[in-house]
Amino acid sequence: MNSSVPPLPALLLYSRDGCCLCEGLEERLRALVPPPPLDVVNVDHDPELQARYGLEVPLLAVLRDGQPRLLPRVAPRLAGDRLQRWLRKCLAELPAPPQST
Repeated sequence: MNSSVPPLPALLLYSRDGCCLCEGLEERLRALVPPPPLDVVNVDHDPELQARYGLEVPLLAVLRDGQPRLLPRVAPRLAGDRLQRWLRKCLAELPAPPQST
């Protein structure tokens, strides 16, 4: 990856213990160069998150205006530069935060 490309923002990975898809995505994200800051959130530790995302994990989100914004579902085999490009494309397509006046 070109060093002039800005780093990826911090990501949230909604996950569950024992989820092989969650573990695989976490490994692929941590293998990126440079790896994005990553906060793994176990949905089973929060009843509201478990009810909302329990059967949908793994899910990725980015914080915008202090709120998590979910990204589209990641293809299980997406890795390396392809994962990096996919993340940048998804992040670029998120609506910009409203301008404060």
